[in-house]
Amino acid sequence: MLRISEIKLPLDHAEEALRQAILQKLEIASDDLISFSLYRRGYDARKQANILLVYSIDVELRDEAAVLARHGGSPHVAPKPDMTYRFVANASTAPASARPVVVGMGPCGLFAGLILAQMGYRPIILERGKAVRERTKDTWGLWRKEVLHPESNVQFGEGGAGTFSDGKLYSQIKDPRHLGRKVLEEFVLAGAPEEILWVSKPHIGTFRLVSMVEKMRATIESLGGEVRFEQRVADLDLNHGELRGLTLASGEYLPCTHLVLAIGHSARDTFEMLHERGVFLEAKPFSIGFRIEHPQSLIDRARFGKFVRHPLLGAADYKLVHHSGNGRSVYSFCMCPGGTVVAATSEPNRVVTNGMSQYSRAERNANAGIVVGITPDDYPGGPLAGIAFQREWESRAYELGGGGYHAPGQTVGDFIAGRPSTQLGSVQPSYKPGVTPTDLSTALPDYAVEAIREALPAFDRKIKGYAMHDAVLTAVETRTSSPLRITRNNDDYQSVNTAGLFPAGEGAGYAGGIYSAAIDGIEVAEAVARDILARQAKAA
Repeated sequence: MLRISEIKLPLDHAEEALRQAILQKLEIASDDLISFSLYRRGYDARKQANILLVYSIDVELRDEAAVLARHGGSPHVAPKPDMTYRFVANASTAPASARPVVVGMGPCGLFAGLILAQMGYRPIILERGKAVRERTKDTWGLWRKEVLHPESNVQFGEGGAGTFSDGKLYSQIKDPRHLGRKVLEEFVLAGAPEEILWVSKPHIGTFRLVSMVEKMRATIESLGGEVRFEQRVADLDLNHGELRGLTLASGEYLPCTHLVLAIGHSARDTFEMLHERGVFLEAKPFSIGFRIEHPQSLIDRARFGKFVRHPLLGAADYKLVHHSGNGRSVYSFCMCPGGTVVAATSEPNRVVTNGMSQYSRAERNANAGIVVGITPDDYPGGPLAGIAFQREWESRAYELGGGGYHAPGQTVGDFIAGRPSTQLGSVQPSYKPGVTPTDLSTALPDYAVEAIREALPAFDRKIKGYAMHDAVLTAVETRTSSPLRITRNNDDYQSVNTAGLFPAGEGAGYAGGIYSAAIDGIEVAEAVARDILARQAKAA
């Protein structure tokens, strides 16, 4: 089969138009087209008056060779790639001593555990938080009752931080092996809508993710894997730079020679333990900023014009970047159409914001992070300095919010003008437990405030109304990515100085978001399997 891309048709085209477009693009007669199927559908909204659907189609032809010869070199007419996932090992008879351990059950740990289980390695998965439904109740407890559970919240628990997000399943990472297809197929098996296999920007939403995570856990357990909740790793047993086992907070010791460390970007106590044990860590860039909320209708009108509320378009999203005069880059992060801003702290007396959406994306407001890139030069002091930096501004947000995990907020108009907000306007913030109007000029470093003040009017020139006076900023967004990297080798995925330790996912600094974290989990699971086989062969 061939894959044909960049077929563009009007938003409301007739059903037969797609077939005719294929024939025209390939320059073939109708009888030469045996069949076709949809691989990807997106849209091009750069011209509001003429929004186009953009298709990639897999076609079966009578004479593929002739078509390829006629379109030789075209990037839009090519053989369909083989996207079948193939396991690197089959360990159905693996000894108990080779049983790997996965720490963390976010997207990375979940897929690492799933792939290891499907290969027959019967992994043990340790999650410091609770099962997803219990965790959801605890998370709502913070939002509704201002009660924080430090081990069960937006950051910790089955499903990871991605459970309380927009559920985006796309990324700009390179994926030459099409591992993302394996991720999407497993999600569909777990109950995700089949459309995620072909829409250009698939998403799931929080409520659907809950049941999907439960089904994937059941699959792992049915294959011999073991999932243990409320099990925090307190220490590692290392012998001359080689992993021998781990100790849980309960005091239990687990022998272990292969450990997938998929702990997420907020496991600060675990980062500190690794540093004490001499595991190589290094500071890395991340971003800090605010959440911004607008009426979703404003974003829809700015992006879609007369096609607002078209069923094939849904709620509009956006992606914005501005390079400010002080040398800082400001950009939108984790944009959630029709969503809510959520309390995402994992530590007492600190405020952290994040965004989430349900599958319907039907809430009144759009929200996104408006964040500023920073580097280790902004927080010197070693690999843990970024954590201290994050904590400083999270504590400041708690103080400005007046306690009770209320977030400090300010209207965009007041923020740009440099005056405190005493009340909010027509845009009612969605953050719970609540938002306290204040002055955000001290909620971030001066360079970040300056850069965001410059960026908002610039964004308004791209999306009319973006700098509307009543749009709301809430502080503070600090958990955009891990502030450090648990550095690993490029070839075997093991820590550069600790054999048997496989840093993985967002917490280790090797992913960002559900999709890329899940792909990294697959790759690390494969690396574990290869190393187990190599050790077995050496022992034999």
